[in-house]
Amino acid sequence: MTKIRNATAGDVPAILPMVRQLCDLHERADAERFRVVPDVLERYAVWLPLRAADPRSVLLVAEEQGRLVGFTVGTVEPEVPIFWVPECGWIHDLWVEPSCRGHGVASGLIEAAAARFATIGVKQIRLHTGQFNEAARAVFARHGFRACVVEMLRPVAVAGDKA
Repeated sequence: MTKIRNATAGDVPAILPMVRQLCDLHERADAERFRVVPDVLERYAVWLPLRAADPRSVLLVAEEQGRLVGFTVGTVEPEVPIFWVPECGWIHDLWVEPSCRGHGVASGLIEAAAARFATIGVKQIRLHTGQFNEAARAVFARHGFRACVVEMLRPVAVAGDKA
């Protein structure tokens, strides 16, 4: 049985290997868009405990038999002032260990994050997912997310950059 719960700073060491896998997945699929800085795990090691302590953030873990098998992290972010919602919830990351996929863990994390954002009072939840990640898009779509923008990328050669 999977338990979804609020994460604590003490969970961060067990979350970091999942962060590494998530970063590696994205970088393998599209390194030009998703290459991360070398100290990404150190940055997450600082950022995640702040999310756990912040009443306007979401940091949840999925636990099975005392072992973390997934996590999600989200924050409340301001919107451009011309739009009707002043802020929205952002799901930055969601990961489920491969051996636990297909058993409702991602669904549990998504619904728990949505419930948490509702208590915060945001009217929309948004996220980015890689174009390559059809499985993630399908899971999010089952939970009411829809595509609303297409991010496009064009590299630009900057004077002085080394190839």
